[in-house]
Amino acid sequence: MFQPLPDSWTPQEAAHLLRRAGFGGSPDAIARFHALGRIKAVDSLLNPAEPVSAFPVPAWATPDQALADMQQRQDEYKEARAPHPDLSPEQADRLKRETNQKFQRKNRMETVEAQGWWFNRILTTQAPLREKMVLFWHDHFASSVQKVKQPYLMVKQNELFRQHAFGSFKELTHQIVRDPAMMLYLDTQTSKKGKPNENFPRELMELFTLGEGHYTEADIKEAARALTGYQINRATGEVVHNQRQWDNGVKTIYGKSGKFDGDDVVNLIFDQPSAASMLPSKLWEYFVAEDPGPEITGALAVSFRSGDFKIAPLLRQIFLSKEFYAEPVMRNQIKSPVQYLVQLFKELEVQSPSAVYVLSSEQQLGEVLFAPPNVAGWDWGKAWINTNTLLTRYNIAGFVTKGAEDAPGETQGEDKMAMTDAGAKKFLVNAMKRAQRNWQGPDYEKIAPRPLREDPAALVDALTARFFQVPLAGRQRETFVAYATEKKGAIFTNHEVAELCHLMLSTPYYQLA
Repeated sequence: MFQPLPDSWTPQEAAHLLRRAGFGGSPDAIARFHALGRIKAVDSLLNPAEPVSAFPVPAWATPDQALADMQQRQDEYKEARAPHPDLSPEQADRLKRETNQKFQRKNRMETVEAQGWWFNRILTTQAPLREKMVLFWHDHFASSVQKVKQPYLMVKQNELFRQHAFGSFKELTHQIVRDPAMMLYLDTQTSKKGKPNENFPRELMELFTLGEGHYTEADIKEAARALTGYQINRATGEVVHNQRQWDNGVKTIYGKSGKFDGDDVVNLIFDQPSAASMLPSKLWEYFVAEDPGPEITGALAVSFRSGDFKIAPLLRQIFLSKEFYAEPVMRNQIKSPVQYLVQLFKELEVQSPSAVYVLSSEQQLGEVLFAPPNVAGWDWGKAWINTNTLLTRYNIAGFVTKGAEDAPGETQGEDKMAMTDAGAKKFLVNAMKRAQRNWQGPDYEKIAPRPLREDPAALVDALTARFFQVPLAGRQRETFVAYATEKKGAIFTNHEVAELCHLMLSTPYYQLA
């Protein structure tokens, strides 16, 4: 099983790999990728020339600035809560409330900036597979800024995922034990000797490493004891292991006994057979297709364990296999909202969409960066599509292709912004109005040069190659050609090209990667 394919490949196979192992690309990007050959193309994805540090984090997310901000926040909270003989009780309460609101606003602004920073990196990176893996890890080791409440810690976790994107799953799991965002999200910092918290050890076994049925309740309780004493230093944001709060007694986990701590728990987990099968199966579903079956899962598990749980060799095996390029697999995966948006912008060659518009679109479509719905992450596949989200995708395609003319005087999605914070909603609504007024749309002179517009059939074929990368069935192509012929008139304007693009993008087929 998993016999590697020859180096020669078709442009359609190259486009398939770039969509699944990245976020698609323009016709020129696909042509350059195809010219590498299959093996060099896969290696270029796994060994990108672009350094991890290519996109500096926002200024407030640098360690020095974050430390200064944490200390300032602590000082101001302490001052607000201190006795104030010169203030009435009402004035003292107002001071506390205003201090809280000040930092809530700061968190809100930093969260929006962080979300825009990451989406821009996904869109413009020269290391698309690395960002696709960061998104995978974010969904796998899910934590949300809505509970963590500290954007800096979410960015720090995001950078951790990037550093370990292709590395050891086991080593990343060790790091997650001490990740401040995860500790806040699953309450590890409250777990103390005599009062162990079972949230993190339960999810560590069930969702992160082994899956249901591969642990006992006793294993979780004993692991919770081992995971006591990990605390976040509120002044520095760093994690320490407080020996006084650690249960240093003997625990029995998976039939082995010892004075285990968190690292010991991870090591014991990775000794279990299912530690080698759960993640490869999930990666197969992420990159290839649902329900890999026991034969594929078993073969991947053997490779994964023999490769010491490293991700890069496993991905290389997948991307060079004939199963990855099988006809039932190609163009048969529902695009996640982030995949849909990034691929849409790449294929229309839009370099810098409004960050606020992107965030609003993510909210409407159900995948907001840094805000998965729960510890299990997002539901994928068919869960991405329903009547409302499909219509929203068509509306987004209309706005991106045609701009504000598509909804004059309206703010798209204003009533659908999934936010409980009134201040945050007002900020985004106002920013959305500005974004829609200023949106210019794609460069149709480049996408559809004037000479090409003289032949509606040739124009449709060029746009088909851009958006779908494969020829369309006869009737579907005829519909687009007839529409283009009708719209042509004396001069095929940019507006009419935009209308044609919107029609092609508003099809069920475009929702598949």
